[in-house]
Amino acid sequence: MKVLIVEDETIAYEYLSELIVKVDPDTRIVAVTESISQTVKWLQNNPAPDLIFMDIHLSDGSAFSVFDLVTVETPIIFTTAYDEYAISAFKVNSIDYLLKPVEEKDLRRAIEKFRRLTTSEKSEYIEQQARTALPGGYYRKLLVAHRDNLIPVSVKDIAYFYTSDHQTSLCTAEEKKFPYNKTLDSTSQHLDPGLFFRANKQFIVSREHVKNITIWFDRRLLITLSVETPEWIYISKNKAAEFKEWLMAGGVTSVCNPFCRGRGKQASLPDQRGMV
Repeated sequence: MKVLIVEDETIAYEYLSELIVKVDPDTRIVAVTESISQTVKWLQNNPAPDLIFMDIHLSDGSAFSVFDLVTVETPIIFTTAYDEYAISAFKVNSIDYLLKPVEEKDLRRAIEKFRRLTTSEKSEYIEQQARTALPGGYYRKLLVAHRDNLIPVSVKDIAYFYTSDHQTSLCTAEEKKFPYNKTLDSTSQHLDPGLFFRANKQFIVSREHVKNITIWFDRRLLITLSVETPEWIYISKNKAAEFKEWLMAGGVTSVCNPFCRGRGKQASLPDQRGMV
């Protein structure tokens, strides 16, 4: 296990590093940073460690500022000598919170807790951390599981979320598809409503990737995205006005009748016979 320690006191760093190795001999301390600026620079220029031990009170301010400056893609265990930081620590969904001086039993408990986390649980912790730096607590990046790895995906690069047979997936602008371990109901709560719209029970769509909309005979809307979708995306007539208002707030997109051409990857329309 590779560990980064964020600590501005030499004695505290040396004590913690020795204790970590004692509790978990397989751990390797890859670096120590002493300030917000050092931590941000290190995270920007190095592969993400497996775990971060982070002192909250640093020489140049609160460590929570790190989340405003860089995407942290690693679970955190916070350490501090001040009880009043405990609530803030848990607000960023840290793995654990250790009060200084750190005791061996508490450290062992925290590391064991981290070791027991599944890939999806680690992803959940990291996403919660990322939300703390955003207005409204909306996701900026998602971590998706791919084999034994976690892959960061920027929310702005996501074209749509899709669910079928109780399985959720997402698709990027480059048409890369990944399974996603949350329902659309849960996902929609953490996406900026100015950027994403819950089209129906199967889809959440990104405004940036809506190519055009077709006005259907029964007053539904048929949505075409800039990427291929597994099925047609319909907006019910009850949500049509809301969708058009949302879409127009981000700029004009093309609107056509059911016989318009040039619809990109979804060139053929479904049979309209029998529709009112």
